[in-house]
Amino acid sequence: MKLTNKNIKLRAPEINDVEVLYKWENDESIWYLSQTNTPFSHFDLEQFVLNSNHDIYTEKQYRFMIEDIQANSIVGCIDLFEFDAKNNKVGIGILIDEKYRAQGFASKALDIVINYAFEQLNVHQLYCNILSSNTESLNLFKRKHFSVIGVKEDWVYLDNQYQDEVILQLIR
Repeated sequence: MKLTNKNIKLRAPEINDVEVLYKWENDESIWYLSQTNTPFSHFDLEQFVLNSNHDIYTEKQYRFMIEDIQANSIVGCIDLFEFDAKNNKVGIGILIDEKYRAQGFASKALDIVINYAFEQLNVHQLYCNILSSNTESLNLFKRKHFSVIGVKEDWVYLDNQYQDEVILQLIR
């Protein structure tokens, strides 16, 4: 199973990634994505990287770092979460660092992970939850053939208002 294409590769987090993870995990403007309310320390993130057994069957989640091969830089991460081997489904989330957005990295990483989930993990479906105001992400997942299956109204309180969250799924 290849986790690369000609532009990017997906790989496990390494200790050298702690600084970028620290930046992302402590950016309060995106805490709503992971339903986080408190900051992470460098130590917490080092322990996450060092102690992860990298087994999605045990941990029920896996984070891939997205690396731009040409620039040799980390541009984002893509997570599989709530892995359910019995029912063959897994959630998917993606974060691209601000300075690398709108360059196709999310689309390419999504292609790789969709293939990985279906072929390697043998899941029947992938799902994601995206704020209705995040039209770029909604359009990306729709282009990848995810279907809208519902809306959770007033689901996330962000910027002093409630926002709807759209549920999408891709069935193999």
